[in-house]
Amino acid sequence: MKKTILLLSSLLIGYGVQAQDSTTAAPGKFTFAGYLDTYYFANFNNPQDRMNTGVFGAARAFDQRAGQFQLGIVQARANYTSDKVDAVMDLAFGNNADLGNYGNTVSLNSGAATSTALVIKQAYLTMKASPKLSFTAGQFGTHIGYEVIDAPVNYNYSLSNLFNNGPFYHLGLKAQYTFSDRVYLMAGLVNNVDRNFDNNRAKGFIAQLFISPVSGWNVYLNTAISNEANVKTVNGTAGKDSTGNYSVFDLTTTYQVTPKFFLGLNAAYGSQKGGYQQGNPYATGTFVDKATTWGGVAVYSNYAFTDKFGMGIRYETFDNKGGARALTAADGSGVSVNSITVTGNIVIADGHVLLKPELRMDNYSKDKFINGDGELVKGQTTLGMAAIFKF
Repeated sequence: MKKTILLLSSLLIGYGVQAQDSTTAAPGKFTFAGYLDTYYFANFNNPQDRMNTGVFGAARAFDQRAGQFQLGIVQARANYTSDKVDAVMDLAFGNNADLGNYGNTVSLNSGAATSTALVIKQAYLTMKASPKLSFTAGQFGTHIGYEVIDAPVNYNYSLSNLFNNGPFYHLGLKAQYTFSDRVYLMAGLVNNVDRNFDNNRAKGFIAQLFISPVSGWNVYLNTAISNEANVKTVNGTAGKDSTGNYSVFDLTTTYQVTPKFFLGLNAAYGSQKGGYQQGNPYATGTFVDKATTWGGVAVYSNYAFTDKFGMGIRYETFDNKGGARALTAADGSGVSVNSITVTGNIVIADGHVLLKPELRMDNYSKDKFINGDGELVKGQTTLGMAAIFKF
């Protein structure tokens, strides 16, 4: 690990020397973008708590409220681009901004239970050492997975369980080398996953290999490996870092079969052993000696009937029977789930507004939900509409 840190430091110093030697550079350019989204979903279970999350929560990532008009995210993003450096300042507000910044639940200054830190979705700069080599430092969204936080980017509005079980973002340093327009490699060091604070002395490793075998077919091989355990305490005094081995291996691939027909696939396998992000960044939690795993596969397809209307289907199976992640049954044990989501995409207002009617059906291996009659049931079906404005 120390050798890796020294290598990255040496590369950055080399970049600084090269930048000082440069006497001419094209002027930089600012661009601004953003979006807002709102939704309403009816739940056929008619849950008394008017939630889509089920017992012990975690059944939905963002669209958590049932039978209620809800605001998702209001995002404002500023990009600066030049020959030598890019910078991104990405701020998000609203209910889903809180949910999307997992672990970021304390004030940056006082440690009090406030939402001060939750407005920062991403904030990073990318330094270009050469046309092929770049370095990125700051807080950035994860490279793991198929779906992202931004509602306009995903075809389906509700997010998959693979997304919901993370990771979501990192704070650290990464380097990327582009071998060609068909191959690049990214690797970096981060504090941990889904947290601004480093809750122990260890650093995590992230990597991504991108390959485009043929035009229209993209393949991403991703990983994140980290010690996520909190520091052990002995008689109330902080001791050495405990061991919390966390790792996830992810395959994401997309193929534009025809100009109208698109296919995608996301498969992931994760494991963890030891404590994992219990409580706030400085709190201690239980230490689990037994390794637990989770994993899943999601298949995506969509078809554009016209330039203003399309339909997409996502099928996903997710296995958390080992209880490694937050998704559990009503009795608190591990669970698996199969989900089908059918989403329409309607484009209006010169492309600035997306309307997404959506039907989603989830079927769990054990009881997960309580219906309006107070009965435990294994599945739920929701039907509703999301409206997204983007600029």
